[in-house]
Amino acid sequence: MIDPLVLLLLAGVGMLAGFVDAIAGGGGMIALPALLSVGLPPVAALATNKLQGSIGTAMAALTFWRRGYVSLRALLPAALLTFAGSLSGALVVRQLDTSLLNIAVPIALIGIALYFLFAPNLSDIDKTARLSFGRFVPLLGFAIGFYDGIFGPGTGSFFTIGFVMLFGLGITRASGNTKVLNLVSNLAALAIFIPSGDVVWPVAVAMAAGQVLGGYIGARTGIRFGARVIRPLVVVVSILLALRLLFFR
Repeated sequence: MIDPLVLLLLAGVGMLAGFVDAIAGGGGMIALPALLSVGLPPVAALATNKLQGSIGTAMAALTFWRRGYVSLRALLPAALLTFAGSLSGALVVRQLDTSLLNIAVPIALIGIALYFLFAPNLSDIDKTARLSFGRFVPLLGFAIGFYDGIFGPGTGSFFTIGFVMLFGLGITRASGNTKVLNLVSNLAALAIFIPSGDVVWPVAVAMAAGQVLGGYIGARTGIRFGARVIRPLVVVVSILLALRLLFFR
């Protein structure tokens, strides 16, 4: 039996994680250490984090979609391939040597932070796409979904940078599209975690309640302030994730 006060505190953690994740991704950086700190085994903490985080991501995605920043029809092929990529990654992770990712991913995240910090023309205005959205977003979804299945940290940042650099989306639209594909990728992981019985449901429900509120407020904040808040938060989250992967594994 988990102490009700602990569940209340975790709900607060879920709200904060949902707020940050809705704007810039990286909410797991807040939620996962909290789950480990209350004594959950690592696999149970990962599974519970995926479930509670998916609730907040779903709320954020719904909010961006209702405000017109996401076309679900245009994203459907990418969503299907993202799910397939994430599921494939989760199924083959035991056969892969992922040690190289411990260095490569932090370097990539620092690169993303520098791009968002110094690129002069980042805004909420769509630019000319370098690649066809319909043809290449599904490939982006599969590749990043596969990465999420085998490793995970920085998935939201990788989606966002792809939508901005390759497909010319403004930052707010890029963030909204990221939330949809990130949700799909999380659902693929849950298709493995839930049947395995790894989710600690009382904790997941408590944190999910906080995630709903945090995801909604975060999405509304991102929509209202756009690049002014999304851009610096992506920089901060990317750098913190890189530091965590390099020094606090």
